[in-house]
Parts: sequence; C-alpha cells; structure tokens
Amino acid sequence: MASVAEGCQHPRMGEMIDGVWRTGWYDPDARGAFQRPATKFRARLGGENGFPVETGRYHLYVSYACPWAHRLLITRAVRGLEGAVGVTAVDPRMGEDGWSFSAAEPDPLHGAPLLQDVYRRADPKYTGRVTVPVLWDKVKGTIVNNESRELMRMFDLDMSALATSKTTLAPASLLPAIDETLDAIYRPVNNGVYRAGFATSQEAYDEAVRELFAALDHWDGVLGRQRYLCGDTFTEADVAMFTTLVRFDVVYYAHFKCNVRRIADYANLSGYVRDIYQMPAVKKTCRLDQIKVHYYWSQTTVNPHRIVPLGPTFDLDAPHDRARLGGAPIE
Repeated sequence: MASVAEGCQHPRMGEMIDGVWRTGWYDPDARGAFQRPATKFRARLGGENGFPVETGRYHLYVSYACPWAHRLLITRAVRGLEGAVGVTAVDPRMGEDGWSFSAAEPDPLHGAPLLQDVYRRADPKYTGRVTVPVLWDKVKGTIVNNESRELMRMFDLDMSALATSKTTLAPASLLPAIDETLDAIYRPVNNGVYRAGFATSQEAYDEAVRELFAALDHWDGVLGRQRYLCGDTFTEADVAMFTTLVRFDVVYYAHFKCNVRRIADYANLSGYVRDIYQMPAVKKTCRLDQIKVHYYWSQTTVNPHRIVPLGPTFDLDAPHDRARLGGAPIE
C-alpha cells in the first residue's frame, strides 16, 4: 500500500499546532503545486492493537460532501455495519474554524461545536489537519484512524465479524489487484482533481490536468472491456474511483477547472458511474446537494463570492447497459 494521505483536507480549513487552531490556506510547493499532508492517526483495529472489534464501540465522523469520507459511508452500508458503527456528518459549509457540527446533526458524543474539538480530545497537543473521515473509540476516548484507505480495509475485513452482509469489497484473491489499482488512481484521479483545483501556477495546473485526463482516458478503455476496475467484482478500488467520479461533473469540471471533458462525455465511465450509483447501498449514501454546497460555499479562495451554481442537471438513474460485460452489482 502506498504511503499517501487519503482524507478530506481542503486548503481553507487551516490546521492545529500544539492543539491551537490556526487559519490559513495551504502553502504550495516551489512549483505552485498542491501538496496533501499525511494523516496522523494510523492505528489498526484488533485486540492485539488495543482496539478490539465490538459492536457500538466505534463512531464514525464524516462529511457527505467529502469523497474520502464517502468511501467509508459506502463501505459501512455495503457490509451492513450501520448497526455496529454509529455515524455523524458535519455541516457541508466549512468556515474559518474548519468542519463544524450543525443544530440538525450535533456531535452526539461530546457536544462539540467543531470537529477540531474532537481532535483536541484525542490529543490536546495535536498538530496537523482536522480531516474526515475519523473513527472514534468511545471506550478509550481517542481517534483510532483518520486515513480513508486504511479505514475501508478495516471496515471490510477487521469488522467482518460484525457485518450483516457477506459481500466483501476486498476479496483475498483480488487484494494485490485492488491495492495496485488504488495506487494507480490516487495521484492522477483521486488527488488529481485537487492538484488541478488548488494549483497556484500554470505549470502545476497543466501537469495535474494532463495526468488526470490521461488516466480517465485509460480507465474508460479498461471499462469498455470489463464491468469494474478489477474485473467482474465490485471492490474497494471502485468505491475510491466512484466517489471522485460522481463529484466530477457536479463540481470538479467547473470549480476545479477540470474541463477538458465531462464524465458524461465518456461512454464507459459515465455508464460505470450510473451502474454504481444505482446500487441501493451506494445510492443512500450520496448527497449531491451537500457536495455542491460544500465546494462552492467553503472554498472562497477558489470561489470568493460563494455563489453556488444552479446546474448541472443529469440523470444518474438513467440506464447504463453495463450488465452486458458480465459481473453483477451488489445488492
């Protein structure tokens, strides 16, 4: 597994230094390129690690707007872990203090107004970004992990004893292919849209966009031959690709200037997105309204007047014709 940071870290949110919140935009590198800082909480579930797998012990903090957190919402739903792991979503509008809780969905564990308060409870001297997803241990009173890729695997495999669904997103026979694919799509696609949107130089932007569309062209070709990224089976790799692609035409195409092509312009990628979206376990986790509001309202360096566009309009429930390639969607 590549050592990368796969959590929702928008430049606007600032960071904590020795437990004190500091506002400010990311500093790009010398080329004007966006650099995603590493996540800090990286423990693994398991009694031998001090975090035994128990129903009701863990709580997940997410944002419906965030593609990295959305991975966990999908995995939790697919594996039937809703009764085992509680979830709270932050408000999609991110202000100067970072992610916050709303009156409609307050923090049920601590009554904290801000997600930074949850991080501070885990480590009063915490230094780093305040990101989602976050897995909280209610017994130890701390954060277990805030790295989405690691959490997907933990939810799928480490929590299998609690799962009510036998569907796995990480079958043993496909693990090498899944990890290879997750590595392959991270830089150009999952993080590529951010590298384009947060670039502060033409050179950095051009590089990111060219890599992004080269990757999309490649995977569109792959998906013309098979139903999912690793063959006939829906896996973690598809979850990671879907949570980026379902946001693409809504926000990345315009807001992040990833406007060479829309996903709707790809014959195979567009059907692939509809195929996944129409899986009941996936559809119930999608909040397109929160996605659009979050990006356009929160990222004022990119969109200073916080104008949220009315469009685009598209039908994710339209037929996709992916069954002709074999394989089967999850229930």
